[in-house]
Amino acid sequence: MAWGSQDTKRRLVEAAIAEFSAYGIAGARVDRIASAAKANKQAIYAYFGSKDALFAAAFEDRIRDFHASVHFDEYDLAEYGGRMFDKFEDAPETLRLVLWYQVERTTEPPLEVILDSNEDKVGRIAVAQQEGRVSKTYPAVALLSIARSTALMWHTQIPELAALFPSDRADRRDMVVRVIRQVLEQ
Repeated sequence: MAWGSQDTKRRLVEAAIAEFSAYGIAGARVDRIASAAKANKQAIYAYFGSKDALFAAAFEDRIRDFHASVHFDEYDLAEYGGRMFDKFEDAPETLRLVLWYQVERTTEPPLEVILDSNEDKVGRIAVAQQEGRVSKTYPAVALLSIARSTALMWHTQIPELAALFPSDRADRRDMVVRVIRQVLEQ
């Protein structure tokens, strides 16, 4: 059965998502990605040019999926935080890629999909603040950062602390939403 180039490229991205989320950029191996995708290593370089470019493609894929599935509402940042929490619970590979991106991709040029998303969200929050519908206690960028960090709060702790977390997912989500609401009420 012959596969088309788009099918091969898609399989490589899917295999890269699994590999990079498990091992990070430094630990990932292109031979394992090629094998999992039922492709050869040369296909990675032909389609993406480098391992880092393949990571960027895998990361962008997960970010686009995140944007498509996590509705942003500048008027209800607390529920946006809850939806982010849900996404990270339901798609741990996305969470791991975000964390690897933060740790290992500090010197590379920023990805346009991230820059565009941040600019759009911060701008929308700023407009909501000007309308008087969102708290002006903190700048728009701080509110977006607080919502994101709070959504991640259960996912980014050391295992010894995580062992003490409430076991009920709904309770953890509720705390995320309540914390963000409390910040917005100031």
